[in-house]
Amino acid sequence: MAENTARKRIALLGSTGSIGLQTLDVVRRHADELEIVALAANTSVKDVIAQAHEFKVRHIAFGAERLKDDVRLVNAHGGVSVGFGQQGLLDLVRLDDVDVVVNALVGAAGMRASYETLACGKQLALANKESLVVAGDLIMPLAAKVDEQRVAAGIAPAFGPAGALMPIDSEHGAIYQCLLGERHKEVTALWVTASGGPFRGKSRADLAHMTAEQALAHPTWKMGPKITIDSSTLMNKGLEVIEAHHLFSMPYEKIKVVVQPQSAIHSMVEFSDGSVKAHLGTTDMRIPIQFALSYPDRWDAPVEPLDFTRLGSLEFYPADTETFRCLDLAYHAGGVGGTLPCVMNAANEVAVAAFLSGGCGYLDIDACVEHTMERHEAAGVERVESLDQLADVDAWSRAAAADFLASRR
Repeated sequence: MAENTARKRIALLGSTGSIGLQTLDVVRRHADELEIVALAANTSVKDVIAQAHEFKVRHIAFGAERLKDDVRLVNAHGGVSVGFGQQGLLDLVRLDDVDVVVNALVGAAGMRASYETLACGKQLALANKESLVVAGDLIMPLAAKVDEQRVAAGIAPAFGPAGALMPIDSEHGAIYQCLLGERHKEVTALWVTASGGPFRGKSRADLAHMTAEQALAHPTWKMGPKITIDSSTLMNKGLEVIEAHHLFSMPYEKIKVVVQPQSAIHSMVEFSDGSVKAHLGTTDMRIPIQFALSYPDRWDAPVEPLDFTRLGSLEFYPADTETFRCLDLAYHAGGVGGTLPCVMNAANEVAVAAFLSGGCGYLDIDACVEHTMERHEAAGVERVESLDQLADVDAWSRAAAADFLASRR
């Protein structure tokens, strides 16, 4: 296959969030390899306009339909197209001049964009957890088809996965790299590492009075508010376990979580002969973002490499699932499968939003998730059939979660 010297053309969904901003920084550093051709955010008009000017982007979209009447967008000039709502996001994905979609949208809103990306035969660089947690049964078969298309078209790497779906999470990017060149049947465990969050070592009694401000003070990673709260409850790690199950076709009993407070080890893979591969590096999301966009190549580091002479110790602890109950709830949801992960995810989104706005206490988060899951299991978990079905389940779950939280006030 002849070397492709053209720049990879990117549609960046969620361009004003933490992952989006760091993706733009990677593009700045590798402008000879990468090009932004479309940008989307939910409501940040001023920021998206500034990004569009900087990167000379001609296609932008906003998730909030109400922005159709925003005077800054009504008279789009310079040949820039502006879309709104779910359709506006999907129109960006379908553009002929998009090669890869970086999906950094937060929450269940990102699922349809992931599905449509792969349905169009495009490469998906995925930072939206809900795409796999909720719709993994639909997304992964699509990714397999696109992998086949990439191989047939001669654009897949000569060795390793074909690259239709590249995970951006530091943990899944780490596992992806540790598995390169290895036989799947010889993997005995995936070790997903957790920092432990800001409340490591706390008791349930301690957590009862924790505020949003305290929960947002993550010790090692700088992330958006929703994912930071999820990190503090260990729900984020639970979501990653479900993602790992789908991404790497691994049974849940072979996916383990270990707390590694320094966040220097991003994840590990254990093999049948007792060997363990660990992926280490600086705690900066630009590293996994860049690998997802450069694979199978490796480009110059976007940050200073980890200095092992100054790292000090590496600590490992078991996850405290009695105190932080969301991790076990996620294992249960994943093990049951079907529509239960969708219910878990929706209830968690509602509870986290309520906590951030002062509408519920910290311990109400896992209580809300558990209650909503129990109601759904009592009614009967369904096999995942379509995105529309998942949308209905999601809506029911949000209403049930909101009712539960209202009853606690």
